[in-house]
Amino acid sequence: MISLVVHGGAWDIPDDAVAAHKAGVQQALKAGWAVLAKGGTAVDAVEAAIILMEDDETFDAGRGSFLNAAGEVELDASIMDGRTFKAGAVAAVQNILHPITLARKIMEESEHVLLVGMGAARFAREHGVATCGQDDLIVLREIERWREAQRGKKTPTKSSFKKKKMAHDTVGAVALDRSGNIASGTSTGGTPNKYPGRVGDSPLIGCGTYADNAVGGVSTSGWGEAMIKVVMAKTIIDRMGVNGGDPEQASVEGIKTLERKVDGLGGVIALNAAGKIGVAFNTPRMARGYMNSEMKTPIVAA
Repeated sequence: MISLVVHGGAWDIPDDAVAAHKAGVQQALKAGWAVLAKGGTAVDAVEAAIILMEDDETFDAGRGSFLNAAGEVELDASIMDGRTFKAGAVAAVQNILHPITLARKIMEESEHVLLVGMGAARFAREHGVATCGQDDLIVLREIERWREAQRGKKTPTKSSFKKKKMAHDTVGAVALDRSGNIASGTSTGGTPNKYPGRVGDSPLIGCGTYADNAVGGVSTSGWGEAMIKVVMAKTIIDRMGVNGGDPEQASVEGIKTLERKVDGLGGVIALNAAGKIGVAFNTPRMARGYMNSEMKTPIVAA
């Protein structure tokens, strides 16, 4: 069994943006699946899928990410190998087109898990990870969004998310390869007009990303502050560990926990050690796609 599930954010995706979200998710799924089908590793597949979405300005990851209150792009990402429990992550890093690649480099070529800001950028330069200018990451749509936010002089809060209109196109992927290894990863530009240095759940292992070969893998999207408070990714993994490995049930229960305990909004993707897939969200829409060896065609929805 090989299996792959990807997401492109959980929020109230406007009708005129649904097609772009579905197309982006489909391309990411195609890229990751090609890796798995050729015998590639789960880590390779997760990175390949997320890179496609970091390059797609539809999403809030890499190019097209939201600007913070200072008018800059700060990126977060994480990746975890369920076989070794090694993980790598970056937070509030600038001038990196593919933060998921930098997160993987930290996982594989350092003793650390999380590097932030200038330290993460320095690590990238020292280890050959491509850097870029801010202009390579910024798109006109986000400049206009930022200007509107500046006129309002407000940063995103819980109430913004509760309106369900707050854009949140965090991307993620979870994969199972032919060797039975699981990997998961998540990448984001955070929230629009966020306070500089703000970090959500995406780069935090156990909150936005988790993988364990014996159980499964998870990636999340949504109101990061709420996800952190319930340690969402690990919460779902733990539920799978006691419910017979049912990723759908664990995902649904995880979202219910998010709502009940911290009044949170978001979505999750999960798969278990057998390659079964689960998706759950309490936002109006969530861009997602998935495929495993038992399916004749992939499922893509938003």
